[in-house]
Amino acid sequence: MDLTPVDLFTAVLRLRPGRAVTVEERRMDADDEGWTVALTHAETDHDVHSDHWEVHPESDEAVCVLSGQVRLYLRQGEAEGAQVVVTLAAGTGFVVPRNRWHRFELDAPSDLMSIALRLGSRLEKRA
Repeated sequence: MDLTPVDLFTAVLRLRPGRAVTVEERRMDADDEGWTVALTHAETDHDVHSDHWEVHPESDEAVCVLSGQVRLYLRQGEAEGAQVVVTLAAGTGFVVPRNRWHRFELDAPSDLMSIALRLGSRLEKRA
């Protein structure tokens, strides 16, 4: 067993079937099984790709704000239109339902944690 600490801002933890946890490269479209735990440090909206919508078809996504404050936008359907906005401050979290398009904007530099199955995840450029 490797006893080296992991920088979760550059790698992710993958919670695999069979109770194994692996350290892996960060990528949006994981092509295998297992929940991904990822941390993101965001200084600007660009760091949270606020110009794109994101969706995870295989699972809900838990989003936790460790520091800072963000606005989470949830799209009502497939096309851009009506949106719900949820403000998340440090120490709060939200569960984005499976197949729900969402995006973030920052109110302050923030550290975020997300937990989801990345299989089939997609990004869509905002109109």
